[in-house]
Amino acid sequence: MQTPPPRILIADDQADVLEALRLLLKGEGIQCESVSSPAAVLEMTRSQDLDAVLMDLNYARDTTSGREGLDLLDRVHAFDATLPVIVMTAWSTVDLAVEAIRRGARDFIQKPWDNTRLLTILNTQIELGRALRRGQRLEAENRLLRDEGSPTMIGQSRAMGPVLEMIARVGPSDANVFITGENGTGKGVVARSLHATSGRASKPLVIVNAGGLPEGVFESELFGHVKGAYTDAKSDRVGRFELADGGTLFLDEIANISLQMQARLLRVVETGEFERVGSSRTRRVNVRVLSASNADLHAEVAAGRFRQDLLFRLNTIEIRLPPLRERREDIPLLAEHFLRMHAQRYRKTLSGFDGGACQVLQSYHWPGNVRELDHAAERAVLMAQGTVIQAEDLGLKQVQSVPGRVEDMTLEEVEGLLVQKALTRFEGNVSRAAEALGLSRSALYRRLEKFKL
Repeated sequence: MQTPPPRILIADDQADVLEALRLLLKGEGIQCESVSSPAAVLEMTRSQDLDAVLMDLNYARDTTSGREGLDLLDRVHAFDATLPVIVMTAWSTVDLAVEAIRRGARDFIQKPWDNTRLLTILNTQIELGRALRRGQRLEAENRLLRDEGSPTMIGQSRAMGPVLEMIARVGPSDANVFITGENGTGKGVVARSLHATSGRASKPLVIVNAGGLPEGVFESELFGHVKGAYTDAKSDRVGRFELADGGTLFLDEIANISLQMQARLLRVVETGEFERVGSSRTRRVNVRVLSASNADLHAEVAAGRFRQDLLFRLNTIEIRLPPLRERREDIPLLAEHFLRMHAQRYRKTLSGFDGGACQVLQSYHWPGNVRELDHAAERAVLMAQGTVIQAEDLGLKQVQSVPGRVEDMTLEEVEGLLVQKALTRFEGNVSRAAEALGLSRSALYRRLEKFKL
């Protein structure tokens, strides 16, 4: 990707100074914006993407103290600490230079300037500023808890044929894809496979669990915020869209987003434009959006809970994942895969499943789908006494039958049982199970994670 030319802001109250600097920098391939007042400086730094600011310290005709410029420097630095600011003035003193540097200026230039020195300082600070912003972005990206491993799509059943074919066909494109399926069917694996087969594979895949984000932090998580945007905003924060620039953003459980947030999401999906919380500067990103839900979004649209125009933007292509009970031929393949994975993780030597365990695997209803099979295999690896997994190691019988005495169970066990029974009753449909239990979808998701369902 070609690096764009530097773009800087020049601020001075003298038109001849602005013109001289513009001509000098234009010859060096630097794009310039010019303003002549502190108010215009603040407006430009908040609304434009700039690589540096070169600004005078005096604007009022009757002052040479530099105080006006120093106050402006404080405000610019408070808004964006990564933006390099080089100050200049004809009334140079050592004390004023020291004070400007103390307040965040990267360097100091005295008028009349030396062209070579000015260009050297400016180019150096542009590169340092860009490096600082890249570092900030990488640091934020490294904080994301996301799976960097290669995706593993396992499936030889007839039900999985159309899914694998669709991944192969649309993966290399930039089309937005909407992935549907019950909870635990592997929507995240499909998203990682689509990203891995695309031209964006070398760029980030950023995963957002929309169902687990409270509405109060949703906007900040997706779009980022600037220092001071709200009480706990102690510093600038890069949002998920910026982290995914050039790559892919996967929005899981998209149905849980409020209508207000849907409107803001629609804009960035349509135009690639957004603002960080607390900022008026419009930022632009190039992101492929993958989304997923176990809810029927067409029904949500009909009920007025989901925007139809957003759904149109998200589901250029729709991929439906079948539940595990509809692809039973894949259960042995998946079970063996999870067995090998967890045996290696826990450093245990296991050769496979005995006949009883295989029978339980095939007869079980799997309301939690592939995710539940993964957890059952992990439990079996931990519980196995010998080199072969036995039926009791899987721990599935307890889930299938109701204990004889509820009064002998703990409150947590009763809660887990009710959640499990609701999922079984509604064949893994989280929305319907949540409604039956009197819970919100996000509240039920938290319990599914708690009970590893």
